Amino acid sequence: MNTTYLAVLRIRLALPSATLKEKRSIVKSVIARLRTRFNAAIAEIDDLDAVSFATITAVCISNEAAHANAQAQSIANAIEEWRLDAEVLDVSIEVIPL
Repeated sequence: MNTTYLAVLRIRLALPSATLKEKRSIVKSVIARLRTRFNAAIAEIDDLDAVSFATITAVCISNEAAHANAQAQSIANAIEEWRLDAEVLDVSIEVIPL
């Protein structure tokens, strides 16, 4: 039986937003860009009521650990390379065998 691997990427961002409405606009835009570019499940999962912070998680699944990790790393690199007003505070990737 083949093993399936799940890569979980968590990115915490500091945002230049003054209201939750501004924050949601920024986060929705980032999530939409990621969903368009990558084949991954992406959602805001933490800091939901914090005006200046957002935590986004992306999940990639593959039959190879290296491929799942590489896809998660590509997503992290894309966010860091985009000229967002947001500052990347923390990036973590965990690959889980299922």
